[in-house]
Amino acid sequence: MTARLKETYQNEVFKQLQDKFQYKNPMEVPKLEKVVLNMGLGEAKENSKILESAVEEIAAITGQRPVITKARKSIANFKVRQGMPVGAKVTLRGDNMYVFVDKLFNISLPRVRDFRGVSRNSFDGRGNYSMGLKEQLIFPEIEYDNVDTIKGMNIVFTTTAKTDEEAMALLEALGMPFEKN
Repeated sequence: MTARLKETYQNEVFKQLQDKFQYKNPMEVPKLEKVVLNMGLGEAKENSKILESAVEEIAAITGQRPVITKARKSIANFKVRQGMPVGAKVTLRGDNMYVFVDKLFNISLPRVRDFRGVSRNSFDGRGNYSMGLKEQLIFPEIEYDNVDTIKGMNIVFTTTAKTDEEAMALLEALGMPFEKN
Protein backbone atom coordinates (compact mmCIF):
# COMPACT_ATOMS: atom_id res chain seq x y z
CA MET A 1 0.00 0.00 0.00
CA THR A 2 1.51 3.31 -1.07
CA ALA A 3 0.80 6.74 0.35
CA ARG A 4 -2.18 8.64 -1.06
CA LEU A 5 -0.11 11.73 -1.89
CA LYS A 6 2.51 9.61 -3.67
CA GLU A 7 -0.17 8.15 -5.93
CA THR A 8 -1.47 11.67 -6.61
CA TYR A 9 2.05 12.75 -7.57
CA GLN A 10 2.59 9.78 -9.89
CA ASN A 11 -0.83 9.95 -11.57
CA GLU A 12 -1.58 13.69 -11.78
CA VAL A 13 1.15 16.05 -10.61
CA PHE A 14 3.94 14.44 -12.66
CA LYS A 15 2.06 14.91 -15.96
CA GLN A 16 0.90 18.38 -14.94
CA LEU A 17 4.48 19.56 -14.25
CA GLN A 18 5.84 17.88 -17.39
CA ASP A 19 3.27 19.75 -19.53
CA LYS A 20 3.73 23.08 -17.75
CA PHE A 21 7.54 23.25 -17.95
CA GLN A 22 7.97 21.26 -21.22
CA TYR A 23 10.50 18.75 -19.87
CA LYS A 24 12.00 16.48 -22.53
CA ASN A 25 13.34 13.91 -20.06
CA PRO A 26 11.02 12.48 -17.34
CA MET A 27 13.96 12.57 -14.89
CA GLU A 28 13.88 16.40 -15.04
CA VAL A 29 10.42 16.59 -13.47
CA PRO A 30 10.81 17.89 -9.89
CA LYS A 31 9.86 15.68 -6.97
CA LEU A 32 10.07 15.76 -3.19
CA GLU A 33 13.38 14.32 -2.06
CA LYS A 34 13.09 14.60 1.72
CA VAL A 35 11.40 16.49 4.53
CA VAL A 36 13.40 17.45 7.64
CA LEU A 37 11.73 18.36 10.95
CA ASN A 38 13.94 20.16 13.43
CA MET A 39 13.07 21.20 16.96
CA GLY A 40 15.59 23.44 18.70
CA LEU A 41 15.57 22.96 22.46
CA GLY A 42 17.87 25.49 24.05
CA GLU A 43 16.12 25.15 27.40
CA ALA A 44 16.99 21.42 27.48
CA LYS A 45 20.30 22.26 29.17
CA GLU A 46 18.46 23.01 32.45
CA ASN A 47 15.69 20.43 32.18
CA SER A 48 16.32 17.04 30.53
CA LYS A 49 12.60 16.15 30.62
CA ILE A 50 11.96 18.75 27.90
CA LEU A 51 14.28 16.84 25.57
CA GLU A 52 12.59 13.52 26.37
CA SER A 53 9.09 14.93 25.77
CA ALA A 54 10.23 16.55 22.49
CA VAL A 55 11.66 13.24 21.27
CA GLU A 56 8.38 11.46 22.11
CA GLU A 57 6.30 14.16 20.41
CA ILE A 58 8.35 14.16 17.20
CA ALA A 59 8.22 10.35 17.12
CA ALA A 60 4.42 10.48 17.50
CA ILE A 61 4.05 13.14 14.79
CA THR A 62 6.31 11.50 12.20
CA GLY A 63 6.24 7.82 13.09
CA GLN A 64 10.04 7.81 13.18
CA ARG A 65 12.42 8.22 16.12
CA PRO A 66 14.36 11.52 15.98
CA VAL A 67 18.10 12.02 16.30
CA ILE A 68 19.23 14.17 19.23
CA THR A 69 21.44 16.98 17.95
CA LYS A 70 24.36 18.11 20.08
CA ALA A 71 26.20 21.43 20.28
CA ARG A 72 29.28 21.55 18.04
CA LYS A 73 31.01 24.30 19.97
CA SER A 74 30.93 25.69 23.49
CA ILE A 75 29.33 29.15 23.75
CA ALA A 76 29.80 30.79 27.15
CA ASN A 77 27.12 33.49 26.68
CA PHE A 78 24.44 30.84 26.17
CA LYS A 79 25.88 28.50 28.84
CA VAL A 80 26.26 25.76 26.23
CA ARG A 81 29.12 23.25 26.31
CA GLN A 82 30.34 21.19 23.40
CA GLY A 83 28.38 17.92 23.15
CA MET A 84 25.32 19.14 25.09
CA PRO A 85 21.96 18.11 23.59
CA VAL A 86 20.35 21.19 21.97
CA GLY A 87 17.62 19.76 19.74
CA ALA A 88 16.05 16.86 17.90
CA LYS A 89 15.55 16.25 14.19
CA VAL A 90 14.01 13.72 11.83
CA THR A 91 14.66 13.21 8.11
CA LEU A 92 11.70 11.66 6.32
CA ARG A 93 11.96 9.98 2.92
CA GLY A 94 9.77 7.70 0.82
CA ASP A 95 6.29 6.70 1.99
CA ASN A 96 6.79 8.13 5.51
CA MET A 97 7.53 11.51 3.93
CA TYR A 98 4.41 11.46 1.74
CA VAL A 99 2.18 10.39 4.66
CA PHE A 100 3.55 13.21 6.84
CA VAL A 101 3.23 15.85 4.09
CA ASP A 102 -0.36 14.76 3.34
CA LYS A 103 -1.23 15.00 7.05
CA LEU A 104 0.51 18.39 7.38
CA PHE A 105 -1.23 19.98 4.37
CA ASN A 106 -4.73 18.58 4.92
CA ILE A 107 -5.12 18.20 8.69
CA SER A 108 -2.52 20.11 10.69
CA LEU A 109 -2.06 23.45 8.89
CA PRO A 110 -5.81 24.20 8.73
CA ARG A 111 -5.85 23.81 12.54
CA VAL A 112 -3.51 26.82 12.96
CA ARG A 113 -5.32 29.79 14.48
CA ASP A 114 -6.06 32.58 11.93
CA PHE A 115 -4.45 30.53 9.15
CA ARG A 116 -4.38 32.30 5.78
CA GLY A 117 -1.77 30.13 4.09
CA VAL A 118 1.99 29.68 4.20
CA SER A 119 4.35 32.34 2.86
CA ARG A 120 5.44 32.28 -0.77
CA ASN A 121 8.76 33.94 0.15
CA SER A 122 10.43 31.07 2.03
CA PHE A 123 12.23 29.46 -0.91
CA ASP A 124 16.03 29.36 -0.83
CA GLY A 125 16.76 30.01 -4.51
CA ARG A 126 17.54 26.35 -5.27
CA GLY A 127 14.05 24.89 -5.08
CA ASN A 128 13.84 24.10 -1.35
CA TYR A 129 11.18 25.47 0.99
CA SER A 130 11.45 26.17 4.73
CA MET A 131 8.69 26.95 7.16
CA GLY A 132 8.30 27.27 10.89
CA LEU A 133 5.51 26.28 13.24
CA LYS A 134 4.99 28.06 16.55
CA GLU A 135 3.46 25.11 18.38
CA GLN A 136 3.32 21.33 18.12
CA LEU A 137 -0.33 21.23 19.26
CA ILE A 138 -1.67 21.50 15.69
CA PHE A 139 -0.84 17.84 15.09
CA PRO A 140 -3.67 15.44 16.01
CA GLU A 141 -1.25 12.95 17.67
CA ILE A 142 -0.34 15.43 20.41
CA GLU A 143 -2.66 15.38 23.42
CA TYR A 144 -3.09 18.86 24.87
CA ASP A 145 -3.24 17.59 28.48
CA ASN A 146 0.13 15.80 28.25
CA VAL A 147 2.09 18.82 26.94
CA ASP A 148 4.30 20.54 29.52
CA THR A 149 5.72 23.30 27.28
CA ILE A 150 4.77 24.56 23.84
CA LYS A 151 7.63 24.04 21.40
CA GLY A 152 8.00 25.25 17.83
CA MET A 153 9.67 23.46 14.95
CA ASN A 154 11.18 24.07 11.54
CA ILE A 155 10.17 22.02 8.51
CA VAL A 156 12.32 21.94 5.37
CA PHE A 157 11.03 20.51 2.08
CA THR A 158 13.94 19.47 -0.16
CA THR A 159 12.99 19.04 -3.82
CA THR A 160 14.87 18.16 -7.01
CA ALA A 161 13.58 21.36 -8.65
CA LYS A 162 16.25 23.68 -10.03
CA THR A 163 14.31 26.92 -9.53
CA ASP A 164 11.90 28.30 -6.96
CA GLU A 165 9.17 28.59 -9.59
CA GLU A 166 9.34 24.84 -10.31
CA ALA A 167 9.39 24.03 -6.58
CA MET A 168 6.38 26.27 -5.94
CA ALA A 169 4.46 24.60 -8.78
CA LEU A 170 5.32 21.17 -7.31
CA LEU A 171 4.30 22.03 -3.74
CA GLU A 172 1.13 23.81 -4.91
CA ALA A 173 0.14 20.79 -7.01
CA LEU A 174 0.74 18.51 -4.00
CA GLY A 175 -1.68 20.66 -1.98
CA MET A 176 0.45 23.10 0.04
CA PRO A 177 -1.88 25.93 1.08
CA PHE A 178 0.04 29.04 -0.06
CA GLU A 179 -1.37 32.43 0.92
CA LYS A 180 -3.32 34.33 -1.72
CA ASN A 181 -1.59 37.39 -3.21
